[in-house]
This record gives sequence, structure tokens and C-alpha cells, in this order.
Amino acid sequence: MYKLITSDSKARRGVLATAHGEIQTPFFMNVATAAAIKGGISAPELSDLKCQVMLCNTYHLHIRPGDDVIRDLGGLHAFTNWNKPILTDSGGFQVFSLGRAGGTESSGYVGKPPIIKESGVFFSSHIDGKKIFMGPEESMRIQYNLGADIVMAFDECIPDGQSRVYVENSVKRTTRWLIRCQEEMLRLESAALLFGINQGGVYNDIRVKHMQEIAELNLPGYAIGGLAVGEAKDDMFRVIEAVEPYMPTEKPRYLMGVGTPSDIIEAVFRGIDMFDCVMPTRNARHGTIFTSEGILHIKNKRYERDDKPLDEVCGCPVCAQHSRGYIRHLFKAQEYLAGRLSSIHNLYFYNALMEKIRTEIENSTFTAFREENSLKLSELIR
Repeated sequence: MYKLITSDSKARRGVLATAHGEIQTPFFMNVATAAAIKGGISAPELSDLKCQVMLCNTYHLHIRPGDDVIRDLGGLHAFTNWNKPILTDSGGFQVFSLGRAGGTESSGYVGKPPIIKESGVFFSSHIDGKKIFMGPEESMRIQYNLGADIVMAFDECIPDGQSRVYVENSVKRTTRWLIRCQEEMLRLESAALLFGINQGGVYNDIRVKHMQEIAELNLPGYAIGGLAVGEAKDDMFRVIEAVEPYMPTEKPRYLMGVGTPSDIIEAVFRGIDMFDCVMPTRNARHGTIFTSEGILHIKNKRYERDDKPLDEVCGCPVCAQHSRGYIRHLFKAQEYLAGRLSSIHNLYFYNALMEKIRTEIENSTFTAFREENSLKLSELIR
């Protein structure tokens, strides 16, 4: 299912085959949490933005409209009119993060922390407080109803700062849950690719031991979870470097929830193949634009009369048709179009960056590309 084509040091260039087509790796997944891309971009439009994979969330779609509704409407591919690969997150991150946060909806509901048991997690909907239970089997059945090509195992995303004892016990339970996920997938006779998730906080030895254990299950792919949740960047890269040698070379590697363009380049340099993050669209809606020269805040007055595109070397439809001055005006006028155009540009930028990374690895020039671009892409253009 995964073929490693070539590498440049630890950076890997490969192809991942799924039921809805091949994916060129490394790649970035455009996040459609509730089966919609934030910023008003429809799924069919993603193809023009070089998107290969759309990511949807098990928890949110189970809550609304219901995975049974989506199943009856033909699964996520028919529901969204997206005919390329789809990955569904297990819902584990949302179950724990929304529960610990106490709810986020404008309804004003404030939930109680989730209750974790060996069977699964008891929690309340962040929308209306409805009592819900989700365990490994439930997560697999929901993702089966959604019809995803790649499904993620149900795990606990451990919050930053937990004690070593807590992390050790959580990781052991996550392993037991992973085995149950694998068994349920076999019972369902699902053709989806099940990815296991490595946990362990910022403890290198726990991370390594857990990776060694789950690698023995011979799953189609493996992810590193529980990073980019508040720890220092150096800790994140340290964990990746510790875990990577124990990740099967013949399987795709996914760093969950990451991140900035420079973070992606650094993670590819350390052997990672797959990424996702809400940052391109979230930042776009606030006027933060990613460009080949760094980060641009389009609301700044300096762009009021600027007739240049957002990025002069960008091939996206927004840069081909609109100026910085116009997009700044849209933000100042509080026009919905401002966020949509900025989101289109940012998503295109991310996917084009991944395309460039793949080319650099093929040409054995990625290391030089990283040295030239990693810092530049993180810098702010005032």
C-alpha cells in the first residue's frame, strides 16, 4: 500500500495507495472537520488547490449530522462530492480536548471532564450536553459508516505536563485500545487503512517503547500524536528524532496536528510523510497570509495601495486575479470574501509547498532547500 521511491537523508519520497487513488508523499491534508473547509471552500474546489487528501473528524460528524445519516447518503465521498482520499481522525483528540475545555459552542454549554474507563470514554456533547460514550469499537464503527480511506485508532491525547506515571498508564491503555480497533476493523471487513498512534508525552523512552510495541501489529501506517499541544518546539523535534528510528520504513508516517510551513519542512527532514493542521484557513480568516518570503499580515496599512498579488511567485487563482490592496480592503470592510480568498491562497500555498518538497527530495536537494527556506518561511513580513 505504501511504496518508498527515494530519500534524501531521512526525508522520504513515496506513494500511498488507497481505495480512492494514490497519494504522493510527503503531503498535507486539508482539514474539513465537519465535512467542510473553513473559509467557504467546497470539496470539489480543493482539486484546483493541489489538495490530495481531505481530513474529516469522527467526533464532530457523529454529533452532527450523525454518521448514520452520512452512511445513508453514500458516505463522505458522496456527501461532500470529493472523489479523492479521505482520512478521518478517531475523535479521541476532540473527546478529551473539548471535554477538558468545558465546551466551546455559542450555546453556552459547559461540560464536565470526560470519564476514562477501560471500555472507553464517557463524555458530554460540547453542543448540548448530551451524554455520549465512545470506545475503540464505537470509533471504528463510526469511521466505517463515514466511508474513509484512512482511519485513525482511538487513543488518549495526553495533555502537556502530565506526570510520568499518568503517561505510562495512559499509553498502556492506548495500546490495548489499538488492538481492539484492529479486531473491530477485521470484524467489519473494512478495506480502510488503520493507522496506529504513538503516544508518550515528551518522555523519549516511553515514546520509543510504545512505538516498538505497536510496530509489531503490522498496521498499514503509524502516526505520532500528542505533540503540538503546548510543548516547546525543541521538545517536539526531540520526540520525533527519538521515535523515527523505530517507525517501520515501509509504512507511511503521520505527524498529527502539525503545523507551520517551517515545522513541516523540519519534520520532513526528520523522516515524516503526512501532515494536517487548521492553520492555513484559521490564520487566513484573520488576515495572516503565508508566502514564499514569509508571513504577511494583509490588514497592515502598508498594503492599502499595494497592487502586487499576495505572493508574486504563487500560482493560485487569488494571486492571479487580486491585489493585496483589494484583499486588505475586503478585511477592513468585513466582507466574507476576504476570508475565502485568503483561505484559497493559504491552502494552495501549503499544497504547492509539499509539491516543491517532493521535487527537492527527488532531486536530492532537499537538505539545501531546508537550509534556505525553513527559517525564511517562519519570519514575519511587517
